[in-house]
Amino acid sequence: MRALASVLHQIGNLLLVFSLYFLLPTLTSIYYGEPAALRAFVAGAALSAACGLVIYFATVRYRSELKPRDGYLLVTLAWFAVASVAAVPLVMLLPHLSFTHAFFESMSGITTTGATVLSGIDQLPHAVNLWRHALSWLGGLGIIVMAIAILPLLGIGGMQMYRADAPGSIKDAKLAPRIMQTVRLLWLVYGGLTALCAVALRAAGMHWFDAICHAFSAVSLGAFSTHDANIGFFGSPLIEATLAAFSLIAAMNFTTHFLAVRKGEPGTYARDPEAKWLLVWVGASCVGVSIHVWLSHVYPDYITTFRNVSFNLISMATGSGLHTADYSRWPVFAPMWMLFLGCVCASTGSTGGGIKMFRSLVLIKQSLREMFTLVHPQAVAPLRISGQIVPNRVVYSVLAFIFLYFMTIVVLTFALLISGLDFISAFSAVVACINNAGPGLNLVGPASTYGVLNDFQLWMCTIAMFLGRIEIFTVMVLFTPTFWRK
Repeated sequence: MRALASVLHQIGNLLLVFSLYFLLPTLTSIYYGEPAALRAFVAGAALSAACGLVIYFATVRYRSELKPRDGYLLVTLAWFAVASVAAVPLVMLLPHLSFTHAFFESMSGITTTGATVLSGIDQLPHAVNLWRHALSWLGGLGIIVMAIAILPLLGIGGMQMYRADAPGSIKDAKLAPRIMQTVRLLWLVYGGLTALCAVALRAAGMHWFDAICHAFSAVSLGAFSTHDANIGFFGSPLIEATLAAFSLIAAMNFTTHFLAVRKGEPGTYARDPEAKWLLVWVGASCVGVSIHVWLSHVYPDYITTFRNVSFNLISMATGSGLHTADYSRWPVFAPMWMLFLGCVCASTGSTGGGIKMFRSLVLIKQSLREMFTLVHPQAVAPLRISGQIVPNRVVYSVLAFIFLYFMTIVVLTFALLISGLDFISAFSAVVACINNAGPGLNLVGPASTYGVLNDFQLWMCTIAMFLGRIEIFTVMVLFTPTFWRK
């Protein structure tokens, strides 16, 4: 009980800090003269601060250094707490939204999924549109990672939070001697890429508001847009190329970006096996799928086909989810392959979801190693990636994660099927949500929204995006008896 109170104390801190984030939509509503939005976001900030203060003072006497396992509980509770508070302005401003729909939208933003239940996005207040994208941007490297940088009171416990929430290999990288410096440096890279993307989009023809919002989406790999037609609204090859480029950058390990910038060595990317294979898989797929779609006479010529296929495939493969066409109407191989790429392409330490490229490489090499040892049972065959030996404990962890990943997809797909959803819609919705990739196929495809689903189906998709964002183990460990033993 004392450990739970100590975790709740940190949740109070987090909600207090998160209340300051409401300044973004508040100032936006003032700038664009949106009084209803102003009242809603001020109320949201007040609620977040009030809840934070109540929790903080109710648990202050239990404040203590957090143990490693406390980090998993903090991460889980923090995501739900922030998503719940972030949904409040949406409920107040959009009375047709139930709390289920508003929570789905805010969780979709925080997890950088970008799946939406909203239609008529072009007519939404500017403050609401900015809020959706700002949530996505905040979730890009993780709420707890951000909290470590600005809440020094976490102390040594910060390392546990960082390890529990930081994606992939970032949590093991030593960019700076102190964890606080490491997180600040990563956020510096993240913020710098966002600013660069916004400037590039403005130069490509977007207005500043659209450029900022879509920069938030591109760098966080969230699928939110300020228009119902998404990127198809602009009809600009230059904008599409810019977003595709930044989506690929965001799908690479941010540690690699930092080291490349700090050392001034572009060769750092060549030494990153994940970056190399990401580009190989995506590049080959763009060419191959374009030929397949072109031969099916979906578009009048190959150039048009390649443009449409490349942007949407890169978007799905990286987990960005931005789109220019209803690819669910393409020959079925194309969108299914795009869904598959979304499972495996994003790098560890990126803002993408799915299995991640490192785990994919481990799985492939472990399969080859097993076949080798069948022929040579006495041979010693260590698993290597980029010349580095991968310890067996890491291999076992990867295998366990991939098993839980696919079993989660199976269970949630059956849950949607039993609720009456057709197979393609159910399967693609779960895969898209667990990969934090936005739209699926059929009823939840790019031409539609998740608003067509009922409350039960929305909660299943919410669980999928939540599990995908914090990589399953963080939540699953809470349901083991071992976790709760002293």
